[in-house]
Amino acid sequence: MKKRIATALATVMLGGVVVGCTAGKDQPAGDAKAPEGSSKKPITFSWLVYDRTEGKVRQDWEIFKEIEAKTGVKLDFQVVSQEGLNEKRQIMIATNSVTDFIQVTAQEGRENGPEKVFLNLKDYLDKAPNLKKFYDSFPEAKALATGADGGLYTVPVLEGDAEGKGFNFVWLVRKDLTSKVGLKDPTTPDEFYQYLKALKEKYPDTYPFSPQTMVGEVGLYTVMGSMFTGIQGFFNLNPLDDKYAFAPYQKGYKDAIVFMNKLYAEKLLDPEYPFLTGTQWDERIMKGKALVSYYWKANLPTLTDSAKKAGAPADYELDVITPFAAPGIKPYQFSRALVGATGRAISAKVKDKDRAVQFLDYLLSEEGTNYLSLGIQGKSYTLDNGKPVYMKEFGETPYVPLRRDFGVWYDNITLNNAISRDAWERGMNEKSKAINTKYAPYVIPAPKAIVKTKEELELEKSKLSNLNKFLEQRLTEFVTGKTPINDTTYNQFIEQAKKLGSDDLLAMYNTSYKRTYGK
Repeated sequence: MKKRIATALATVMLGGVVVGCTAGKDQPAGDAKAPEGSSKKPITFSWLVYDRTEGKVRQDWEIFKEIEAKTGVKLDFQVVSQEGLNEKRQIMIATNSVTDFIQVTAQEGRENGPEKVFLNLKDYLDKAPNLKKFYDSFPEAKALATGADGGLYTVPVLEGDAEGKGFNFVWLVRKDLTSKVGLKDPTTPDEFYQYLKALKEKYPDTYPFSPQTMVGEVGLYTVMGSMFTGIQGFFNLNPLDDKYAFAPYQKGYKDAIVFMNKLYAEKLLDPEYPFLTGTQWDERIMKGKALVSYYWKANLPTLTDSAKKAGAPADYELDVITPFAAPGIKPYQFSRALVGATGRAISAKVKDKDRAVQFLDYLLSEEGTNYLSLGIQGKSYTLDNGKPVYMKEFGETPYVPLRRDFGVWYDNITLNNAISRDAWERGMNEKSKAINTKYAPYVIPAPKAIVKTKEELELEKSKLSNLNKFLEQRLTEFVTGKTPINDTTYNQFIEQAKKLGSDDLLAMYNTSYKRTYGK
C-alpha cells in the first residue's frame, strides 16, 4: 500500500503527458430509457468533482433533479479544488477508496481496473445496451478502455466530431489596428516577419507577437516548430507518412530557431515570453500591448468583452489570420480529438453494482446524454431546424451560464463535449461562423490515442520529463541569444537530446501506435 501511495504521489509531482485522443457528435443515441429491469428505488452514489471558475458545483442543479426523478439515483458530489483534483484522485486510486463514480485517465483505468479498483464494465454489457453500443460505435474508445486482462474499465469522454472538423485554436490579431496599417494575412514566415515589423513601426510601444506560453498546444515552440517542420510539438504524428516524428530531427527545425531568434532580437517577439503568466498575457491583449498571438478561438469574445470593460477603445476588435507555413510545408491544424484521454469509471467497491451500471447506461442514452451535454429544452437550449442550440440570451460564451446555473457541459461530469460544442457553434454569431469557415480548409483529423504497455509507460516516465526540460531550456537559450545558433551548437543540441532518450521515445511511440491500430 505504501508503495502504491508513493507511486501515486510521484505521478502527481512529475505531472504527465497526454497524447492527443479523439471523439464525436455521432454519439449513438441508444435507448432513451433506463435498461430493462432497472429500478427506481432511491439510491445515492458519490462522485468526485471540482469547482470550475465559471461556477461552483451545486447539489441542486435542475438537471440532476430531473435525472433523479427518472432513475431514482441521487448524486452526492464530493468537491475538491481544481488544483487539488489530481492529487486527490491519485491518493484515492492508490488506497482503493475511489468514489462510486469518478473521472480518471484511460491509462489509470487500464492499470488499476484489473487490480479491482474499478468495476469491469465488460461483465455487464448484456444488461447495458447503451454502453455496449458505445463501445461498438467507437473502437478507439474501446481500445483505450481495455485493460491487460481484456476488461473494460472506463467510458472515455467524447471530444470532437467524427469527421474531424471541429478545432480549438486560431491566430488572433488586433484587426482594428492591422486594418489601419493595411496589412494582409501572411502566407509565409517571411511575410509574417514583415507583418510584425509593420505593426512595430506603427505601434512602437507594443509587443507585436506575444505567445501565451512556451510549450503546449498554443506554445511558441509548438507553433513555430510546426510552421517550419509540419510536426506539432516535440513528438507527434506526421500527417504525411502516418508515423510519429521528433520535430528537432526534421529539416527546418533549425530554421525555426533562427526565425524566433530574429523576432526576439528585433523586439517583434515579447521579450518576457519565457516568464509570462496567463494573467499577464490577458492583460497585454486587453490593454493593447500584445497584437498577435495563437490561442483558443472560444476565448475571443471573452477577451474582447473584458478589454472593453477595461477601457479599450470602442473599435477594439480581435479577429484571425489563416494558418501559414514555410515554403514546402503545408499549413494545417489538428482537429479536436475524437475520443478523450479521460473517462468515467465506477468503483469496484460500489455498493450496488447493477444499479451503478444501469445508471451509467442511462447517462449514455439519448435522454441522459442530452441532460449532461445540453440541459433542459426550453431552459438551457432550444431546437433550430431540429438541431439543438443554446439559448440566445446566453450570448457568445454560453458555457458560463450553462455550467454555473445548470451543471451542463461540466468537466468531470459530462460524457460528451462534442454535442455541447456542436450546439454552441450552431448558435454562434456570423463573425464566429466566418472564422470557422476560414479555418475549415486547414483542419485535419487529430491523431488517435495510443495505448502504451506498462514497460512503455515506464520508459516515458523515466525519460520524457528530463528531455522536455532540456528542450525548453536550450530552445530558450537559442531564441534569447544566450547560446549562439550555428552547426556546432545545433548538433550538440541534437546529440544531447539523443542522450536523454529522444531515439528511444520516438521508437516507442511508433511501436505503440502500430500495435494499437495495426499500422
